[in-house]
Parts: sequence; C-alpha cells; structure tokens
Amino acid sequence: MWPTFSLNRPLIWLGAAALAVATLLPILALRLAALAIVALGLLDLWRQTRAEHQRRILSEQALELSQDGVMITNTANRILTVNPAFTQITGYTLDEIRGFDPSALSSGRHDKAFYDRYWQTLKTTGRWEGEVWNQRKHGDQYPEWLRVQACHDAKGRVSHYVGMFTDISRHKAREQDLRRIGFEDPLTGLPNRRRLHDLLASRLRHLRAGEGLDLALIDIDAFKGINDSLGVDSGDRLLARFGQRLAAQVAGGIVGRLGGDEFMVIRTTTFDDHEKWIGSLRQHLSEPFEIDGNSLRLGLTIGSCRAPDDGSDANVLFQRLESALYSAKRHGRNHDRRFRPSLEVESDRHLIILNELRQALAQGAQLEVYYQTQHRLDDGEMIGMEALLRWHHPDHGMILPTEFIPLAERHGLMPALGSWVIEQVVAQISAWRGQGIKVVPVWVNLSALQLIQGDLESRLISTLSQYRVPAPLLGLELTESVLLDERAGDISPRLEALRREGLQIAIDDFGTGYSSMAYLKRLPIDKLKLDREFIRALPHDHADAAITSAVLAMAQGLDLDVIAEGVETTEQRDFLLARGCRHVQGYLYARPQPASAVEERLRQSDSTALT
Repeated sequence: MWPTFSLNRPLIWLGAAALAVATLLPILALRLAALAIVALGLLDLWRQTRAEHQRRILSEQALELSQDGVMITNTANRILTVNPAFTQITGYTLDEIRGFDPSALSSGRHDKAFYDRYWQTLKTTGRWEGEVWNQRKHGDQYPEWLRVQACHDAKGRVSHYVGMFTDISRHKAREQDLRRIGFEDPLTGLPNRRRLHDLLASRLRHLRAGEGLDLALIDIDAFKGINDSLGVDSGDRLLARFGQRLAAQVAGGIVGRLGGDEFMVIRTTTFDDHEKWIGSLRQHLSEPFEIDGNSLRLGLTIGSCRAPDDGSDANVLFQRLESALYSAKRHGRNHDRRFRPSLEVESDRHLIILNELRQALAQGAQLEVYYQTQHRLDDGEMIGMEALLRWHHPDHGMILPTEFIPLAERHGLMPALGSWVIEQVVAQISAWRGQGIKVVPVWVNLSALQLIQGDLESRLISTLSQYRVPAPLLGLELTESVLLDERAGDISPRLEALRREGLQIAIDDFGTGYSSMAYLKRLPIDKLKLDREFIRALPHDHADAAITSAVLAMAQGLDLDVIAEGVETTEQRDFLLARGCRHVQGYLYARPQPASAVEERLRQSDSTALT
C-alpha cells in the first residue's frame, strides 16, 4: 500500500559503483569523473524520492476524498490505518480501532462457515468481494459491499490486506421499497393484483371440507367525475377510505386494489349465502363518504363468483370475475352479476369475433364506412354527415357495431379501428372534392383509447394534410363516457388545440352522463348531440319532453348548436322544431348508407342548388 523505492535504476547503480572506486583511482581526472557520476546518481535518487513522496501524498489524499471506507491490516489481521470515510460510516476513529481485528465490527449475522469460506477464498485467490453485515459504533447494523485485496512484498509474501467497502443501506432500503411496491398498492396499502393472485392461490390450496371462497370485483361508477369535480387529492382520499371501509366490512377476509377504482374481496366461508353477502357489501359501501365537506354516495358495479363452484384455479377465477364485471357493466351502472357458464361461452365467442376483427382490420376488405346525413329542420337541407363503421362478415353477415365496438374498446383495438375510420373518411372527402362535389362536414367518433395516445392530434393533422382536406370538413364526436374516462386525463387543452386547427368538436349522447353541465362550462365544443333515448317517446312522454326542452334552452343560452338524434316521426320533428331545435339526424330523413349512395344524394343536392 505504501510507496517503495525502486533501485532498478542505472544511474543509482553507477553512482554507487563510482563512489566505491573514486578513492582508488590514481588520476585526479578519473576521480572527478567518478564523483560526477556519483552526483548524477544522487540527483536521480533525489528525484525518485521526491516522486515517491508526491505519490504517497496523492494516495493519502485520494483515500481521504474517497466515499468508500478503507481499512488496512497487517498479516495478523490487525488494523493499521483507516480513512475518514471509514470513520464516517462506522463511527470509529483510527485511535479507537487501531490494533483491533476487523471482526470487532461484526454484526453477528454471519456464522463461522461464512468466515471460513471468506479466508479460504482470500488466501487462494488473493481477493474477496461480497455483501457483509457489520455494526456501527452506536450499535445499529448496516449492510456493506466489501472488497478485500492481499498486498505482497518484493519476495511475494503477503504483507498487508487492504479492505474497501461501501455502505449499501440505501440500496437495500430501495430494494425493500421495490419489493413492497411489487406486492402492495402505494395509495391504500392494500395488496395489489400480483399479491391478490398469490393470496387467492394460497387460500384455494388450504380450503377445508365444507369451505368455499366468495369473490367480488367492485368498480366505482363515474369515479373520474369525482376527480374532476373535487380534485385528484380528494379522489385519492376517497379511494383510501373506500379501501378502509371495505377491509373493515370483510374482517378476516382479503381486500385488495387492482388499480384505478377497482377493488377485490375474498372471503372464506362455510355459508352458501353469496348473493346476500354481495348485497351486504353494496349496502355497507353505499353509505355516504364525507370528503372535504361533501357527502358522496357511490354507485358500484360488482362482478362476483364462488370457489370451488366456479373454478379452483386462481387464473381462471380472475378471468371469470372480470367476465362477470363486464357483464354487469353492459347492463349499466350500479349493477351486479355473478359468473355463470353462459358468460364463458359468450366470452369464447367474443374472443373468436375479436380475432376475426383483427384480421378484418388487417385486410380492410370486410370493413366499410357508412354515412348518415344530418339535416336542417326548417328546410330539410343536408348540413352534415356522421361516419358509422360497418363490418360485413363473410359467414355471419352484418355484425352490428354494438357487438364488436365494445370488444374493440375492451381489448385495445379501438385506436387502430379509429385511425382506419378517420383515414377512410378523409380519403373519401378528398375523392368527392376531386370530383367537384360540394362536401358537407363529416363527423367521426373518438374513443377514450384514441385520446390516451399522445399522437392523436399529429395523426389527424397529418392525415388532413396528406389528402389536402380542409380541417373544418372533419368533426370529432366524443361521448360523455369518454369525457369521464380518467385514463384520458384533462383533454380540454388538447381539444382547444384541435379547434385552433379548424376541426369541430361535438359531445355525443348528451344527457346520459353524470357531469354534463360541468363540462359544458369549460370544454371547447361546438355542438351537442341530444341522445335518442330522450327523443324516442316524444312528444307524449312528459319527462323526456321537459329534458329536451331544457337542453335546447340551455344550449341556446350557451350559443351551442344541438343535433337531435333518432328522429323517426313527423311528431318528433314538429315538437323539436317548435322548441327551437335547428338540426336533426334520424330515419325520418335518411338511414346510414354506403358512400356510393350518399354520393348520389350529394350530387342531387348540388344540382338542386344550381337550379
């Protein structure tokens, strides 16, 4: 470790030899020459001494600056010196530790066999490296990464051992945090999906005769609306309290959070009271939550199953729980469904449809865009069109969008489908313009998954530029369910950017969501599409008539256009016209048609306008 002089230098040897013979030389000139050689040898020795001294100082400074602890011991394994980092890590100064065996720092965690292997490796290879737990001066234990090297003298014998170590306490703590995060939901402290899977598998293995497991997957309805109205912090507090209340209700059971607003419950029971248990969960969780002075009653959608009746494998039970939850969601909010075999058959059929839809999208031949025209109420003039996707299956004929669109949304296929529709529509607009046909704006529907993708805006602008189509000829429709989807984040700035480019924005199915009024105040929109559910029973249903009148009056006050969907009778048309509705869409005017049929109507409209 310390610097040593190298005598393997020619000038030093010549100087020593010249000094030995200088007094024996008879001639003065030879003596002077010998003395000159001696002087050169002394000068070379001085330079080497100075260089070694500088190297020693640099080595000592390097040890002082090192963040790693350094300890040097002799062959008897007694500490000779340490650096400042050693003192900072262990708490021992050099005066306190000098002469001690390094085992004085031992934490007691390692047995004799560990140290036997340590010395065997060190003596065999001359070095050892690994993790060691030691103890600081004040008693707390810590892990370190230790590297030990044997140093040899000129004769090849071990003269010292140099140990260098790093305190890895923070690294170990980080490992523990990562391990905890891997199994625990950070917001609620409840088991996460991975941990729930392990716990479910364990409970299944240890079921006794006569015992069963009740499982429930609980989804909080319209949670994004709560986040938007009260703020994310309040939403997080609500999730934490929801988890606490659920855990208190299922004492002795397992409660976990799968992510977002989905929670899972597992109960070991000897009672056959599954439906009653689900009802008690719903009743308990439906009691108001007090958050920041607001009293919130939550709607819950629940999917459930029971083991071993519905399966005895954790993976299978997870899939069946999700099938039950999706089935409940298809029936609307605040519903619950227990798994039944028909759901699995339905799931298998859906999987087949999904795979065939992927193939149809890749080939493009089976998919087609239909267009349903929109009209002005007072004179019936065409003012726009809605693009609607159709799937012509070679075996099953026309598959309705209500069957394959939810599947595409659930399995992440909507971004690809949505992009395909947008490109087809823009290309069709371009083709019509190229034929000299006057084109009205065409509206396309956007899904939440398209909004989640960060490149939606650039894709839209790029497609319009590629086909040289003016942006005002393309309109974007977003349902309220999309606006309430927390995965899309705050979409207001993004919609504003699209409007600056010239695109129009509409809210589809208006009135079916929970936060319609709040969104109207801050979203950059041009139109509302009044859902057909409110039109179907007009003018005889007083509630629908009141809602429709209120929406039309509100839209007029906000300077927004309204398109009433699903207009099929003259009575509906006359009622809407009397209430100030300007635009309509429905079978009374036109059914969805392929592009070729709509093209004829556009040509007729052009010729009528010319005459």
